Amino acid sequence: MPSRGNTVIVPHTLRGREFVVVDVEGNGQTPPEIIEIAILPVSRDEVSVEETRSWLVRPIHPITPIVTRKVHGITNGDVDGKPSWAEVSEQISGALTDRILVAHNANVERRVLSEHLPGWAPPMVLDTLRLAKAVWPGLAGGYALERLITHAGLDGNAVADQGHHRAGWDAWAAWQLLVRLIEESGLGWDGLVQAAAPSEFIPPRESEGRLW
Repeated sequence: MPSRGNTVIVPHTLRGREFVVVDVEGNGQTPPEIIEIAILPVSRDEVSVEETRSWLVRPIHPITPIVTRKVHGITNGDVDGKPSWAEVSEQISGALTDRILVAHNANVERRVLSEHLPGWAPPMVLDTLRLAKAVWPGLAGGYALERLITHAGLDGNAVADQGHHRAGWDAWAAWQLLVRLIEESGLGWDGLVQAAAPSEFIPPRESEGRLW
């Protein structure tokens, strides 16, 4: 993967389009409330980890102990005094609008964000989980994001003070993974959409002409 320190060169397949790589973490309630979100904008020829924007968000309902312990490690104390979703939603909506959404297991991010931002809908979704299964079928050990980062030999230490299942770490990891998968597969844009987009974003194939 072409890189300089914590900067990754955008592959030609992605150039000329605007993306956001996103990860959200929730409070473990039903329905879930976002307590952390990270957004990495991609609109130039290279992207730095320092461009990732992240927010801790104070939920209406408390974070459940089980998700603190087993998932992201974020406590109620961590979000005490942080802005509510209503206070940050306009910033987040502005960062997402009219950009292709990239995430690992992207339907989760899309569903939760749609519930939090009525009226928002991405023009396209690319799922690095779906893409990894297409490029590396039958991978031993499964397709968890941290497993894929290890498998690909990517940098898991670029996001200071965060490990996997924190939003900033997961967003930067998903971006690195997307680039590596494109490089290894050699996919162009149309092939990438076929391999990585949920079915509702894949345009129907044109039927072949018939001779009468």
